[in-house]
Amino acid sequence: MAQTEEIAGVTPDAPEPRGGGWPAVVAVAGATFTVVTSEMLPVGLLTPIGEALKVTEGTAGLTLTITGLVGAVSAPLLTPALGRFDRRPVLCGLMAVLIVGNLLAAWSPHFAVMVAARVLVGIGMGGVWAIAAGLAVRLVPGKSVGPATSLVFSGIAVASVLGVPAGTYIGELADWQTAFVTVAGLALVVLVALAVLLPKLPAEQEIRLGGVLRLVGNPRVATGLGVVLLLVTGHFAAYTYVRPALEEISGASASVIGTLLLVYGVAGVLGNFASGALASRTPRGALLAISLVLAATVCLMPLIGGSVVTATVLLAVWGVSYGGVSVSTQTWLLAAAPEARESASALFVGVFNGSIALGAFVGGLAADGSGIEAVMYLGAALAAGALVVTAAGRAPAAGRL
Repeated sequence: MAQTEEIAGVTPDAPEPRGGGWPAVVAVAGATFTVVTSEMLPVGLLTPIGEALKVTEGTAGLTLTITGLVGAVSAPLLTPALGRFDRRPVLCGLMAVLIVGNLLAAWSPHFAVMVAARVLVGIGMGGVWAIAAGLAVRLVPGKSVGPATSLVFSGIAVASVLGVPAGTYIGELADWQTAFVTVAGLALVVLVALAVLLPKLPAEQEIRLGGVLRLVGNPRVATGLGVVLLLVTGHFAAYTYVRPALEEISGASASVIGTLLLVYGVAGVLGNFASGALASRTPRGALLAISLVLAATVCLMPLIGGSVVTATVLLAVWGVSYGGVSVSTQTWLLAAAPEARESASALFVGVFNGSIALGAFVGGLAADGSGIEAVMYLGAALAAGALVVTAAGRAPAAGRL
């Protein structure tokens, strides 16, 4: 079978799709959008969350760290643990966990309750993301697997760049608790859609934790995971604290920040599709460009971002570059291990979310210890490290979602 078909997930022993079609694919994309939006939600709400729960901005940033860390652990563990169960009730159950986590976060009277809520969000997010990534091949005919998989992944990418401004706007219109309730309501709608639109999806094969971990021995997989680690850690070291950065460096008001983050989000969506097209031809080229632009943009934020105008331009370029990270790195890893879709996705989700947790954590240390400008320089340095690893490591020759 052609290489591009294998990369798209259509391996020689892949089963015929069991039905569901494009409506089911849209429902799965809705699930990935919702779980990643739930994960990202605190980023645009750090200031009001910190004030309400009486913690510093660095401590409030741990709401992202906790979720990312739990997601990093749950993805590679839940994938083999739930491997023998039908995927439809598994996804519905994980969405229910996400709903409870978001409602608990909205109710949180103090930080300890918020921590428990974000643990639940991490469990739901890690499981849904890892399982959803490999479902397109089971829902549509072979010729449509590539576009369907792209759509599923676009839910992740769009949430990564639009979830934060959406939460910020809701927080400004009402309050931060309403933002969490709103996302819980969205999760409920998605749960119903999954229950109605997904066909029965019994387990295809047994997945063992050892098999997942052995993929790390593939040098192309290892390089891709290293790039994910550095890029995502660097981005979230800086972006977790983008609201206080805009307040301190650019002097932006809360209402203006919502608009700036929307600009970032729209730019990120454009970057997602542009990078996906480039990554299908050259995964290394796409990630070299992303790493270079991301490092330069974040570094320039404290240097020339002193006005709202320059901050807007920098955020737009930042959004374009980071918007391509998810689709480009997913393309890299699927091209590196086309015969092990769910295992590669579980590793990807684990490293991606562990990097989110690490980025928010080290960014918080830098913010509390050295100030917001130091956070930007830290993020830029890590993105520059991703540039080096991308250039020096082993890469698949081509990829196609």
